[in-house]
Amino acid sequence: MRLAEEIQELVRAGFSGIWVRSCEQDDAIAELAQLCRDEDWRMNTWDIDVGLRGAPTDPVESPAVSVTDPLGAVRYLESVPSNGQPSLLVLSNLHRFLGSAEVVQAIFHQVSQGKAHQRFLVILAPVVQLPVELERVFTVVEHELPSREQLTEIATDIATEGDEFPTGVERERILDAACGLSRYEAENAFALSLVRHGRLEPSAIWQLKSQMLIKSGLLSLHRGGESFAELGGLQSLKQFCCQALRSDESRSVQAKGVLLLGVPGTGKSAFAKALGREIGRPTLTLDVGALMGGIVGQTEERTRRALKIIDAMQPAVLFIDELEKALGGTTNSGQTDSGVGSRMLGTLLTWLADHESDVFVIATSNDVSKLPPELTRAERFDAIFFLDLPGKSQKEAIWQMYLERFGLEPPQDLPDDGTWTGAEIRACCRLAALLNIPLVQAAQNVVPVAVTSAESVERLRSWASGRCLSAESGGVFTTTTQATRKPRRRLTQNPESN
Repeated sequence: MRLAEEIQELVRAGFSGIWVRSCEQDDAIAELAQLCRDEDWRMNTWDIDVGLRGAPTDPVESPAVSVTDPLGAVRYLESVPSNGQPSLLVLSNLHRFLGSAEVVQAIFHQVSQGKAHQRFLVILAPVVQLPVELERVFTVVEHELPSREQLTEIATDIATEGDEFPTGVERERILDAACGLSRYEAENAFALSLVRHGRLEPSAIWQLKSQMLIKSGLLSLHRGGESFAELGGLQSLKQFCCQALRSDESRSVQAKGVLLLGVPGTGKSAFAKALGREIGRPTLTLDVGALMGGIVGQTEERTRRALKIIDAMQPAVLFIDELEKALGGTTNSGQTDSGVGSRMLGTLLTWLADHESDVFVIATSNDVSKLPPELTRAERFDAIFFLDLPGKSQKEAIWQMYLERFGLEPPQDLPDDGTWTGAEIRACCRLAALLNIPLVQAAQNVVPVAVTSAESVERLRSWASGRCLSAESGGVFTTTTQATRKPRRRLTQNPESN
């Protein structure tokens, strides 16, 4: 429902105090002004810079009145004649002045008397900061970000020539890129694309969108070059995610996401970054630690704001790395941080279970014992995958991939990799290329995590047995014995690529 429609209903129902949360106040005022013109209502606006502007609904807009005092602006509503038609006074950013007892009392008085005289006080602000005296007399309305239909209208108004605004699949990609932008930001992004490319293209829009996330300080947009072709193995995980995110308009079920557990270095983070590019979605990275604030209530507010931005960025992939490190202390939150961590966890859990936006969540963890038990219950994620050490065929593919990437030509002897992860194979190849030494010699500088942390790896395998899916073969994960030491072998031909 558009803002004008909501305000129309509230005015007709007699809600004399309306708080509109909006980051695009000019657009909100223009929409309200059009509503008042259509309904023949009176409307006045005020802000601290321009002052009181009378009746923008008149054919000739009235000049500004020199009333920059917020208290005088609120009291002005009382002088508006009551002629049986609603009168709206729209106050921009008045939340900055609600620390004054006089302003709060004047607002309360005007809202209390407004219903009888058809006078309505509308406050526009980017946040909701109602003092306790006004909480029960104001109704909060959201001025939502533009929908796909509204973004299409904006793009059509800017790209007016020929094929500047493509149709079909290209148009859908442009609108996907623009989702989550404000009207002002969308206009700038479309204009930049026209100047740079002569037509609307997603790349320029993504650039502006990335800057928007940087300003928020809560999320980052990953636009790397990773792909599934660079990931050896993980066939079951790849197939599951691609099937869950297939483009099928007839689907009535929304994919939620997956939780990846496993040994460090087995490709959890790399998979999350590659999935977005593989399916044509942006990958948003959420740093849970950045949500923590030093002011009372700031953490909870940041969490809600981050989740709201994530919902607005749909369709997208959300990547949350090292989840146990961010949420590991929430079980004792009441003793350590006055319950802030528990409240943040509760908000995240509710969103994971109930969000309706087309956001696919990939969370990773190296130590499941530190995760809150409620995080792994059904309906938080679609599946939990365990990423164990790669098997023989997967390791051959990984060796071949990194030998080619670092310019190390086979055949040459390969070191014993029985307890190695993909990251350790990469490290060995990189060191061999860096130091110009054989792989066997470079392997002396690689210490496998499965050896240094053998107990924790085995404990993770034990937990995953019967509870997780295997990222390689599918089905229920079954515990495997630790790989025995193998002799050196020679890689003589390219293995079948994944």
